[in-house]
Amino acid sequence: MSATVAPSPHSRRRAWLAVLARAPRADLETALTHAFEGAELPAYEWLRAPEIGLAMVRGRIGGTGDPFNLGEATVTRATLRLKGISGSDGAAPVGVACQLGRDKRRAELAALADALLQVPERHAALNERLIEPLAARMAAQRETRRQDAASTRVEFFTMVRGD
Repeated sequence: MSATVAPSPHSRRRAWLAVLARAPRADLETALTHAFEGAELPAYEWLRAPEIGLAMVRGRIGGTGDPFNLGEATVTRATLRLKGISGSDGAAPVGVACQLGRDKRRAELAALADALLQVPERHAALNERLIEPLAARMAAQRETRRQDAASTRVEFFTMVRGD
């Protein structure tokens, strides 16, 4: 029998950071506002204010072969620490964001969501209102793209002589 292993805190955080990195700004803004029922978002201090830079995008020949530099992409990153709120370890949670594009507000919202998801009292509500719906929407979009691509697939076959 195989035992079900609970995901580690690091793998759970990695999963929600992946969703936040792809989330549109409007969805982040709406979900955070909704999570606080219109109240002001919690105070925070910048450890690294949103900044725009470049990151090298790497590829692999055939997906598994030798890596090569494909080009550069614009990214925005931010790091903040919540004020007056403690995480599960008693320290103020630190939120990070690194996203494609040049939207500083989007990086700010993603870093804030990351920090708030580390607060045990806020985690369940934010996960339910922000992460799960966004992850479901992204999965549906991926499936739609997969089906669109599959509908254009051409199946080639070889006929054997004598058949």
